[in-house]
Amino acid sequence: MSSRKLGGIIFGAASLIVIGYTIYKIIMGKDVGFNEISSIAIVLMMFLSAITWGNKEDKDGILIDEELGQRITEKSSKISYFILVFLILVAVFVDELINGTVNIFLLGILGLSMIILPLVEFMMSRKYQ
Repeated sequence: MSSRKLGGIIFGAASLIVIGYTIYKIIMGKDVGFNEISSIAIVLMMFLSAITWGNKEDKDGILIDEELGQRITEKSSKISYFILVFLILVAVFVDELINGTVNIFLLGILGLSMIILPLVEFMMSRKYQ
């Protein structure tokens, strides 16, 4: 069995365990907080990384160090950036609908998220000029 499949199985099982435990806490009426949400995000991140990228030793799949892997990372980063900005915009809108006021911290994050990409692009362009 390749390390890619083994990693996928291990991290997939860990994801199911953490998600199952969080659902159990919700059903039992206990508080779900930062630890549960961050644990779910971390194990899902590791699972998706394990099933996406290949391994040099096993020669199975796309390697993150190759040109194709770098191109995939570049495109997916930009797409995920725009999805995240949109989701923050929706969160600001929903928060205003529910509470009747705008959460200044959430609005600040929205503003920062909108200028991060152009700022980083500007700084990178200066590096190559």
